[in-house]
Amino acid sequence: MQGARIRKGDEVVVLAGKDRGKRGKVEEVRPGVGVTVVGLNIVKRHTRANPAKNEKGGIVEKPAPLAIGKVMIVCPQCGKPARVGHRTADESKERFCKRCGEAIVSPEKE
Repeated sequence: MQGARIRKGDEVVVLAGKDRGKRGKVEEVRPGVGVTVVGLNIVKRHTRANPAKNEKGGIVEKPAPLAIGKVMIVCPQCGKPARVGHRTADESKERFCKRCGEAIVSPEKE
């Protein structure tokens, strides 16, 4: 697998679906499944009560994963949705914005 284009903590914009155009922060990235964005793609899940875990039953709202192809990273420098490129600089691999050319620093590494 190549380098990760979208990582936890990145700001993304949704390209398709009911939340198209909305921005949010990536909460979780699961290869093969998608990315979970805080506050977006909320689904309702009907759950049964589980007395062993002390959980109540009912309708629970939770975020569902979005396909990675349905989101695009927002460049922190230019503030616009952009494609991500990879380059090696000073013997380290980094992501960069293909729109403005600036390096994209992962919030997890700061």
